[in-house]
Amino acid sequence: MNPTHTAPGRARPAGRATCPASALTLALLASCGASAQAQSSSVSIYGSIDQYFNHMSSSSGAKLNTLQDGKDLRSRLGFRGVEDLGGGLQAKFLLEMGLSANSGASADSTRAFDRQSWVGLAHAQYGELRLGRQNSAPFTKGDYTDFTARTLGSIINNFGVPARFDNDLAYMSPRWAGLQIEGHFAQQQASASGTQVSTPIVQLAADYLNGPTRVGYAGLVAKAPQNAALNANVFYHYTYANHDYGQGKLYAAYVRSNNVAATANGNNAGSVLSNVGGVVSWTSTSVNRTFDIVQLSADYKVSPVLRVGALWGRIHDSSGAGQNASGGAIGAYYSLSKRTTLSALYETMKNDPNAGFRPAGSAGLSPNFTGSDVNGRTLKGFQFGVLHRF
Repeated sequence: MNPTHTAPGRARPAGRATCPASALTLALLASCGASAQAQSSSVSIYGSIDQYFNHMSSSSGAKLNTLQDGKDLRSRLGFRGVEDLGGGLQAKFLLEMGLSANSGASADSTRAFDRQSWVGLAHAQYGELRLGRQNSAPFTKGDYTDFTARTLGSIINNFGVPARFDNDLAYMSPRWAGLQIEGHFAQQQASASGTQVSTPIVQLAADYLNGPTRVGYAGLVAKAPQNAALNANVFYHYTYANHDYGQGKLYAAYVRSNNVAATANGNNAGSVLSNVGGVVSWTSTSVNRTFDIVQLSADYKVSPVLRVGALWGRIHDSSGAGQNASGGAIGAYYSLSKRTTLSALYETMKNDPNAGFRPAGSAGLSPNFTGSDVNGRTLKGFQFGVLHRF
């Protein structure tokens, strides 16, 4: 009997594969093997398009009416991949680039993937290790901050949130009894007095989730460059808490930081740590000034597709220099589908005479008020936008 043939009515013994040794069979086996490998790995394309109309006014009398990008979720294009390596181990990567959808330009013309570019290994039991350009720990906790997910309208977002850094080595633990730990170490190249020096940026975070309640901390310290004009470490300490009461969430957040700098755009319009290239510069005397930011927020689900929210916050200059600001926002979000959302927002922020903070969204506002239209001014805005995720 041909050993590759099974008599009618008889099943092959389990676990035994018998195939004719032919070119066609070998091709089929190769195809099956490729399919099996494909099932253990995947690459996906994702992104968002966020466009909105922005009307803003300053107490100076200046007004802006513009079409802008990035009210809630900066327009972007990303690629992510996962490969199962066996034994619960996975290889992962992520490449993400920012876009300006209203013009079609890239967010950063100097690099292809300005938002994230990393590769890593992950294990369900031991956690995840990543290497490359990554979002900061305070930045990734934005969803826990307020009803806007710490975007346009959020007072905390108007104060130098460190977003992402190059050369970052990060570890994310599994969640143990509700607690997850995260750590980052990034070596940044900075120029001080014409000399290239290496500047470490260290981040630690802890997030605890227990049913409807979440509390956490995300902090960052950047050591001053060796030859910096100002020998002061930059820090950003962020604590948050929120509670899901069924029809919405209650939020409270607190930030203590000196990551603010004066620029031609306003007394507090810049930050010491660059969010674009990860380059650090200690040239503004604002690094010697510490600010405390407090914010309270709540939202409510009117229906399965309609959510409304409000917040209030204050930025306090603890140095006594009078660079204080306060403000609030109200907003509404209507889901046309799982992927498409309409939103409307009203916001206001009052700068004290020496302060010059400006509104910021998921992307920086461009154009925005500058100089005398910011410093000591009250700024108001109304935005209406559409966000589509894919």
